[in-house]
Amino acid sequence: MQTITKNLVLLALFVSVQLISAQDTIPAIKNKGNIEMLEKGKAVIEQEEKEALKKEIEAINKKLEENKITAEEAEELKMEAAKKAALNIENRIAIADNKIELFKRNNHGISRTGTEHKFGIVIDDVPYTITKDKNKPVKYDKRITSDFVLAFGLNNAIVEGESLDDSPYKFGGSRFFEMGWAWKTRVFDNTNFMRVKYGISLQINGLKPTDNQYFVQQGNQTVLEDFQYALKKSKLSISNLVFPVHFEFGPSKKIEGDNYFRYSTSNKFKIGLGGYGGFNIGTRQKLKYEIDGERVKEKQKRGLNTTSLVYGVSGYVALGDVALYVKYDLSPIFKNQLIDQNNISLGVRFDMD
Repeated sequence: MQTITKNLVLLALFVSVQLISAQDTIPAIKNKGNIEMLEKGKAVIEQEEKEALKKEIEAINKKLEENKITAEEAEELKMEAAKKAALNIENRIAIADNKIELFKRNNHGISRTGTEHKFGIVIDDVPYTITKDKNKPVKYDKRITSDFVLAFGLNNAIVEGESLDDSPYKFGGSRFFEMGWAWKTRVFDNTNFMRVKYGISLQINGLKPTDNQYFVQQGNQTVLEDFQYALKKSKLSISNLVFPVHFEFGPSKKIEGDNYFRYSTSNKFKIGLGGYGGFNIGTRQKLKYEIDGERVKEKQKRGLNTTSLVYGVSGYVALGDVALYVKYDLSPIFKNQLIDQNNISLGVRFDMD
């Protein structure tokens, strides 16, 4: 019953707005009630147009999936649909605002402060916004954007004087995880071919030794030794807070409006080359084993002589938001070692707006 009542109220508000908009004159009676009705009706207008636009976008995406239209045609159709919806909202709300001002002038003393009406939607990196506040126009050129970064995959180490095939760490069992935030700035004024991508990330590199071994610190040396019991799990996790910087290259599409333009790299090929530097913020070794049938879980948070300042090189090759990602620590895993070991990672990376 509450849902039916709510729908009837919304329908009544919509009908009221349409009837008022169709009239050339409005009797100067019950002005306050009419103003409240019009103010509520503006919210209904925005909701209606947003829902209509959502359905149009879904229909366009369906045509694209069925290969009835190209990606470029889909982009143009989406932009036209967004512009139409934005203009519909602007015009319909303008009509309601004019009627409100007319009511107020005939209500002897009711004053109205300026209001701002905005409609915003993001389609493939491109914001479509209409604002009525002249003091806050749409930004003509937005050169800086931001993304949430998520990456994970395989991790291992290159030991000085040995090949990766001779690594003392398990392939597949050793993994890395990265999560952070990145900003992207266009380098040149009239082209988006090169961008600088920079941010902050938490990197967690995991190493699982082979052959029932674990890490032991002997003075200033960190070595692998055989464990006295059968290990069910032996894993070293190193957490680093780093600040990556990449130069990103690749094509983009320029989208222009009446009072703005944007570059979109949605579904475009990208290459990123750069590096990172930061700090080690935690080292932990986890061991699982059994003694006389009793399960034991041991967590050692000793530093194990891991390097405090970390730095390395990294790169990615992406199509749209998904990339193949590789990073290599130029700083050794453990400091002051007779034989250096350097962490290397390979996986997938997601840059999500």
